[in-house]
Amino acid sequence: MRPLKLVPENTNIDFLRLRTVFMALSVLLIVGSIALVAIRGLNFGVDFAGGQMVRVTFAQSVPVSQVREKIDGLGLGESAIQQFGSDRDVAIRLPLPKGGAEATDQQGNRLREFITTTWPGATIGSVDTVSGKVSQELFQKGALALGLAMAAIAVYIWIRFEWQFGIGALFSLAHDVAITFGFFAITQLEFNLNIVAAILTIIGYSLNDTIVVYDRVRENLRKYRKMEIIPLLNLSTNETLSRTIVTSLTLIIALATLVLVGPEVIFGFSIAMLLGIVIGTYSSIYIANPILIWAKVGPHSFVPKDSAPAGAERVKAKELP
Repeated sequence: MRPLKLVPENTNIDFLRLRTVFMALSVLLIVGSIALVAIRGLNFGVDFAGGQMVRVTFAQSVPVSQVREKIDGLGLGESAIQQFGSDRDVAIRLPLPKGGAEATDQQGNRLREFITTTWPGATIGSVDTVSGKVSQELFQKGALALGLAMAAIAVYIWIRFEWQFGIGALFSLAHDVAITFGFFAITQLEFNLNIVAAILTIIGYSLNDTIVVYDRVRENLRKYRKMEIIPLLNLSTNETLSRTIVTSLTLIIALATLVLVGPEVIFGFSIAMLLGIVIGTYSSIYIANPILIWAKVGPHSFVPKDSAPAGAERVKAKELP
């Protein structure tokens, strides 16, 4: 039985023909994402905003406006109420009361009693409480983790390859992270520590995909020292295309399943990962590679003269498989 091949052998796709269009689109997405985060902000969960979060599942669909009106009538402070999962699942976030842990427990008990009395059949899924000091510390450490991860990755690629490759990988990772932030700003899905973990995972996946392409570029720079850089990048991308598609498609199927039928507690993580796999695959081809062109990567700046294998011949674009 012949194995299934998702990608034909010896593909010759001109990925970089529209590189200017895709780069312009990516820059617009990055700028738009930054603007969305600045204007709309992120819907920080209790992990980062502090307060008390109560997840409720009603027996039947209840309008969010009705829930907000009744909860605000308790005088517990300004509430933030959002549906998640089905139209019967609601997350209620309240500020922490003054008076310490005892007052917080009393507020939680009062809210539980009010919900079960007002909406018979409603069940309380969980009650999470995080103080303002702890939430601020978590936010700072989460931001620091993202920044250090990206910086360390850029240095690693710089040492392993060349500075042009480090710039390409770093811009590609910044592209993926910025668009993920923009997605959460426009959808107002809860942004919590699970999402930070998802973004760190996205950085790792995007880096891995970029390294695979860059490693092939480095090999071909040694092999075809006189080939023009654009045909060489297209050749390298085509040679790694099968691996890229198979890996990405496998992850997309698994994550799409989690998004559709997975538990609500990991919905944000799953959808962030799904988005990250898609844009990470895109950026490794249409962001990381074009930057090498503009940074003028070539055998003259990367491979010593005596490193070319004997008999290496010039390969023109029309001679590519």
